[in-house]
Amino acid sequence: MRIIFSGGGTGGHIYPALTLIDTVKKKLPDAIFLYVGTEKGMEADIVPKAGIDFAAMKLEGGLERHFTLENFKRAADAILSITRAGKIIDKFQPDVVVGTGGYVCGPILLAASLKKIPTLIQEQNAVAGITNKILSKFVKKIAVGSRQALKNFPASKTIYTGNPIRAEVLTGRREDGLKEFGFTADKPVILISGGSRGARSINLAMIDVLKRAKNFDAQFLHVTGKGEFESVMKNFSDELPPNVKIMPYLYNMPQAMAMANLAIFRAGATGLAELTARGVPAILIPYPYAAENHQEFNARELVKVGAAKMILNKDLTAEILSAQIDELLSNPDELKKMAAASLSLGRPQAADEIADLILNLAETSLKLKA
Repeated sequence: MRIIFSGGGTGGHIYPALTLIDTVKKKLPDAIFLYVGTEKGMEADIVPKAGIDFAAMKLEGGLERHFTLENFKRAADAILSITRAGKIIDKFQPDVVVGTGGYVCGPILLAASLKKIPTLIQEQNAVAGITNKILSKFVKKIAVGSRQALKNFPASKTIYTGNPIRAEVLTGRREDGLKEFGFTADKPVILISGGSRGARSINLAMIDVLKRAKNFDAQFLHVTGKGEFESVMKNFSDELPPNVKIMPYLYNMPQAMAMANLAIFRAGATGLAELTARGVPAILIPYPYAAENHQEFNARELVKVGAAKMILNKDLTAEILSAQIDELLSNPDELKKMAAASLSLGRPQAADEIADLILNLAETSLKLKA
C-alpha cells in the first residue's frame, strides 16, 4: 500500500501527519510513504530526519485574505503547481493521499482527486483553513479535530475524530517527569510554553511572574523558544528561584505534560489535543494573528466546558497572569473540576480512528485497481 501525506508551514500541520504515519505503520508495517511539502517550510527539515521520503513542491505561499496583486502571482503559481503535483503522483502511484493543512496540500490533493485517487483531509482547528475549505469540495473524507469545525464542511463526508497526538503523550508518567526536570511531588507544577518558537508576549509577562515565584507554592517550568531564551534570561541577574526552571526548548514535552498540574499555553490545536488527552487544566493565551483568529475559537471550546481560562493577548500583563495563577492555585477543587472537564474533551483514540479511515480508503482504491 502506497500513501502520500502532505502538510506544511507550521508544526501544527506537520506533527499530526507524522503521528498518523506512525499509527498507520503499526497497523500496516509494509506500507510505503511519501511526504510532499514545500522547499522552505519546516517540513523540509523535520520529515527527512524522521526517516520518511520527502518530495518538495515549489510554492511561494498561500493566498492573502484580501485583494493584492501578489495574489494573482500566487494563484498562477498554484495552478502550475497542480501539474507538478500530478507528476509526483504519477511517479509514486499512491493508493490514497492525505492532507493535514497548509497551502502545499492544495495542489497535491486536488491533483489526486482529479486522477480519481481517494483523498482525505484532517482539519485540526475549530475554524477551517482556506485551503481545506476549497479542498472539501473534492476530497472523499474529512476528519475534524473540533466539533465546531463540522459546520464548515459537507456533512456527508465529514467525521469528528479529534486530533491525532503522539503515543508518548499518553504513556508519560508523572514520576518520570518530576525526576527528569528535578521537581518534587509535594508541590504542583506549572508548565509554560508558547509553542516550538516561543511567544514573546507570554515570555514578557512571565518574567515578572517568575521573579515573584518564591511567593507561589508551586514549581514552574518555562519553555521560552530558542530565539527568546537569551533575552528572557538577561532579566535574571541573580540565580533563578529554586522552584523555577527556564529552558529554550523541550525535546521531551510528553514527560513535562505528564507532571503538569496547570499549563499556560497558546491555543494551537495540537497542543490543546495533548493537554486534553492528559486532562491538564490550562490558562490559554491565543495567538492573535492566527488565520481566521482560529486559536481564539480553539480556546473558547475549552473555556465553554470549564477546562480552561482564557486571557486575550491584548489584555495580557504580568499582574493579570499572576492573579489568575494565584486564584487557581488557591482553589484546588476548581483545578480538579477543570482537569475533569479537560479530560472529557480528550480524544486519545483520534490517531487510530483517522488511520482506519485512511486504510479503508486505500483498500477501496486497491480493489478498484484489481
